[in-house]
Formats: sequence, C-alpha cells, structure tokens
Amino acid sequence: MNKFFIILLTFFALTGSVFAEDLRFVQIDGLCYSSEQSLDKIITEVNKLKNVSFVVFSGNNIAKPDKTYLDSFLTQAKRINYPVYIVLGQKDVNKQKDLGKADYIKLASKKLRTHKKITSPNYVFEKKGVIFIVLDGSKEVIPTSMGYYKPDVVKWLDEQLTLNKDKNVVILQHYPIIPPCEKEMRYTAKPENYLNVLAKHKNVKAIIAGHFGVNKEMDFNGVKHISTADAPVYRIIDIMDCMSANPEFWSVIKE
Repeated sequence: MNKFFIILLTFFALTGSVFAEDLRFVQIDGLCYSSEQSLDKIITEVNKLKNVSFVVFSGNNIAKPDKTYLDSFLTQAKRINYPVYIVLGQKDVNKQKDLGKADYIKLASKKLRTHKKITSPNYVFEKKGVIFIVLDGSKEVIPTSMGYYKPDVVKWLDEQLTLNKDKNVVILQHYPIIPPCEKEMRYTAKPENYLNVLAKHKNVKAIIAGHFGVNKEMDFNGVKHISTADAPVYRIIDIMDCMSANPEFWSVIKE
C-alpha cells in the first residue's frame, strides 16, 4: 500500500469520515490474553473510533486453553462498544485441557451478545450487504502451529459461497491460506481443496488472517490476502464502496 493511501485513511480515522456505502471494522490477532492482563488500552482506543461495524479477535485470543483465561478475556471484550466476533487459533482450544471448541463457543455465547445464536466456530454474519464468513482451521486434539481446514469445513465454505454468489464475501480466519512469509511450521496443511473452492467462486474479495505475526497485504488470483501482526498491534480496515463489484480495501496499523 502506498503512502498516499495510508495518509488518506489516517485522515478518515481521525475525522470519522466514513461514507454510508463504506464499511469499517477492527481486527485484533494474537492477543494471547492471560488472567493478569488488561485490555484497557486497546478497548479505550477502539471505543474512540467512529463508524466501526464490528471488532474481530482473529485467533490466539488467550495464552493457553484455560477456562479462567477465556472467561476473563470475554468479560473484558464485552466492554467494547461495537459487536465482537471470535475466531479460534491453536492456543485457544485443547480437548485434553478441558477446553474444546464446543466449550469455547458456548462460553462466548454466554458472554457476548453477538454470539448468542452462534453454535459453531464456523459461522456467517452480514454487515452493510457484505457477507463475512468465519472459518475455523484450528485443531482441538493435539493442537499445533500448523492450521488445517478440514474437508467438511471446506465443503461448508463452498456451500456458503454458492448461497451468497451475488454478494461480496470477506473471509475471517486465523491461519492464512497464502503464507505472508517463510515460516514453514505455520503453513496451512493441505491447502489445495480450499484454493480449488476459491477458484470456483468470484465473490470472495478478501481473506483476513493473522498467525504469522507479520503485517502483509497480497493479491492472489483476484483476492486480497491481509495478514496482521500480534496484539497490541491492531488493524483498522475500511472497505470502500463495499457494495460495488470491485470494492477497495484500505487499512491502517495501530500500535
């Protein structure tokens, strides 16, 4: 992204000048929250932003799969003034530690208003006519740093893209499908099926991920792939003219 776009978006962020056909959201990745931690600084900054449609914690939200950590994290996250959505990473769940995916989502549904009707780590929501698909690539049995989108998850993605073929789609996930840098231990296993599904559909405009701890934006086969570094860094993303056939994605990193 060139300097002109960054300066322009910073001006928008300061003034709150987002037009009705534009959509803004905040991504926080790799928070690795522990029970002693405070989210005060991030929450204060995010709550000052204008015209935010939602905030997404895109994985590795807690330091280890511990229900006390998760409860404390969710208690603080619900102080955010905007709808909050949750994505799972490898540090979030482990069945052997008594925190599987079902437990995680059940607790999130108790704590967060936005998760009241969400019963799966794979789910869909809509903002300003844009479809957001949350896709889970985490493992709850023997978690590793390598993501894996299972065949049933990829099949579900294919079905959702077909159902929403006439709408712009943004996918929110923890594990990038296109690696933003060379860290082989963090690559996504067996990405071919996922990539084949993407090739079938023209409605996916962007995939927002994290996991690698780097800020990177790439275009691959007409899809923008955005990777965000670990918190306390977070990313403000504006989708400009979000209902058009070719919306623009502008973002700024806050530290």
